[in-house]
Amino acid sequence: MALTATTTETYSWTETDIEHVMSRFHADLKMIAQSTGTWSEKLTDDVAHDVEYLAKRGYLKEAHVMLFSYGVEKRATVYKVNEQAEGLTSNRPGGVLWPRLPDPTLEIVLSYTSRYDTAARERVARYLNCNWVPTKLSTSHVALTLSAGRSYARNGWGLQREDYS
Repeated sequence: MALTATTTETYSWTETDIEHVMSRFHADLKMIAQSTGTWSEKLTDDVAHDVEYLAKRGYLKEAHVMLFSYGVEKRATVYKVNEQAEGLTSNRPGGVLWPRLPDPTLEIVLSYTSRYDTAARERVARYLNCNWVPTKLSTSHVALTLSAGRSYARNGWGLQREDYS
């Protein structure tokens, strides 16, 4: 006797829903970059484009935005993708006017879903604006305290934001 199983995944969200949510991520990123005086508007737009591009294809798992001063992490915001965000309330972007610190560095570290394999990386590389490279930066934020959070969602697709200071 042979046994078979079938599974079906149904999503209520579309690419437009992801674009809507990612516009809030982009607004946050602009606020962080401008308030800290770290990234140019072009770099901010390029990073936001790439993160949205990866999210639309189901490759993005998390994005960690981190502010360092003299190499010491001072602030962080983590955006976690939620593909089953039906009950998530959508907030307005904001609350990320970070301080201008001496010798500031703003970093973003992405983590990916298992779908983002070598073949997928090769396929999408030409569509990305930034040169994404592996990093040894920690995304544990152990020296910081979870202080707040927000969520951005539409039709079941969302980002859950955690703020650390």
